[in-house]
Amino acid sequence: MSSIPEYMTAKHRECDEVFCQAEAAVAERNWPLALTNWQCFASELTEHLAQEEEVLFPQFEQATGMTTGPTQVMRMEHQQMRALVQELDNALAAKAKDEYLGLAETLMVMMQQHNMKEEMMLYPMMAQHLSDGDQLIEGFKGSKVA
Repeated sequence: MSSIPEYMTAKHRECDEVFCQAEAAVAERNWPLALTNWQCFASELTEHLAQEEEVLFPQFEQATGMTTGPTQVMRMEHQQMRALVQELDNALAAKAKDEYLGLAETLMVMMQQHNMKEEMMLYPMMAQHLSDGDQLIEGFKGSKVA
């Protein structure tokens, strides 16, 4: 078993790694590899956000009564990330290397700041307030949420 902070932080690292691989492939103009890595990243990110928004956030809000706190901020940042992902999709489809790399830098900074908030504050709070956190994580390991 793993805890919410351990599992979700590991997922952040996995997403970061595939994102960097996609970025490196774009920099080399290796469009087939870039597309493969990008699609993997986008899928992993979509699943991760769904796990948070559809399972963890509602459970945390129910357990704490906090609906306008950290989860609201995280949802807003998720929307900003989704918008950037769409722009990156378009840049990759157009094989617009410079546009893609500029947007990728913006998304990476945004994800780093976002992940730090979740890892340092929200995930530990979830571990403290969700008595079934380990069970939720085990469920994530066995299925796709999206």
